[in-house]
Amino acid sequence: MGRLDAWLWSVRVYKTRSLATAAIKGGHVRVDNAPAKPAALVVEGQTIRVRGDDHTERVLEVLDPTLVKRVGASVAQRAYLDKTPAQPPPIAQMGGRVATRERGAGRPTKKQRRETDAFRGR
Repeated sequence: MGRLDAWLWSVRVYKTRSLATAAIKGGHVRVDNAPAKPAALVVEGQTIRVRGDDHTERVLEVLDPTLVKRVGASVAQRAYLDKTPAQPPPIAQMGGRVATRERGAGRPTKKQRRETDAFRGR
């Protein structure tokens, strides 16, 4: 059994242990649907929910709580069971409704602003 922040770092959920600690303190990690602390002990069978920056949520079931050092990706994947639900497919009706902009068509140039002002009569 190890600390929650060290376990999340060792199974490569977070790149550094300090990022894992900050995420836990920020409320982005829940253990068995309850807020957790960085020093909480990880036990086999616990369900850990991790919310990412893009508002996606990963659901992990702990299989090997003994990891305290960062390990290789293949070993890390054997330490948990990923129970993250599949993302729903995008809605077909919303395909053309998102405003898109041509590449490089950001803010108008000074010449374009002058032309716009002349058109508006300023």
